[in-house]
Amino acid sequence: MKKNFSLLFLLIISISLLGCSKTTTDPINKTIKVTPPPVVEPIKPVELAEPVGTASIPAFDKTAVMKASGKSVPVLMYHSIAYEKDNDIRLPVERFEEHMKYLKDNGYYPITLTDLYEYLMKDTPIPEKSIVLTFDDGYEDNYTAMFPVLKKYGFKATIFVITSNIDKDPKSMTSQQLLEMEKFGVDIESHTVNHEHLKELSKDKQLETLGQSKKDLEKILNKQINFLAYPYGEYNKSALEAAKEVGYTMAFSTDGRWSSKKNGMLSLDRVYIGSSHNMKVFIERITNPNYKFVN
Repeated sequence: MKKNFSLLFLLIISISLLGCSKTTTDPINKTIKVTPPPVVEPIKPVELAEPVGTASIPAFDKTAVMKASGKSVPVLMYHSIAYEKDNDIRLPVERFEEHMKYLKDNGYYPITLTDLYEYLMKDTPIPEKSIVLTFDDGYEDNYTAMFPVLKKYGFKATIFVITSNIDKDPKSMTSQQLLEMEKFGVDIESHTVNHEHLKELSKDKQLETLGQSKKDLEKILNKQINFLAYPYGEYNKSALEAAKEVGYTMAFSTDGRWSSKKNGMLSLDRVYIGSSHNMKVFIERITNPNYKFVN
């Protein structure tokens, strides 16, 4: 009986110990649920908009015949693009478009003055049929009439502006119009402050008008002004010195020939185009560097 009681006692103790024991989980054998990373859609490349002012301006055709170094280039000189009876510097817009269409149809490349400078000074290649379009004074019709035609044909050009007229003379362009044209690719450069006869001014006065017009345009356009057109095409020795001292690197007269480095970088010629010139005269002036010059 005593033996049975001892066995019963040991059985009770064993059961009690089993009931109080804690079940542990082996961390090595524990199943870990892994969540796969989310699927990320590939990022599509952003299409950049074309820079303002360059979309309509063609680059040089790589197949174009290049002009040999040392040759002259026709730099055309226009003024107003609006008809006025008996005023030769005012060319009707229809005639102007006729000129631009001829250039386009016959493979001409209107280049910038910077292109011209690089060609004349550094022999940087330009197409054989390069031409430069310039406009003097800064007439308001350069914006309303000439500018749409340039955009239509994708042509570059330069306007030499009389700075005292900006935002003041209703017949001249505003600073906002100049900025808009600059963004497209129309280069704005200096034509002095008040369109003075430079030969009649002292050296100090020449320095004043050439320097102030440069500063005025640099402030409006936030760019460096490097090029100048002499009012009336007039200059003398002191005007050439003043232009150089102020910081112009290239300047133009109205002497009526194609531009050549041998004339001097501050006394380059231009080819005048007026309303009295028919298409035959226009074509002769852009194809023959030795054309007969009569006004």
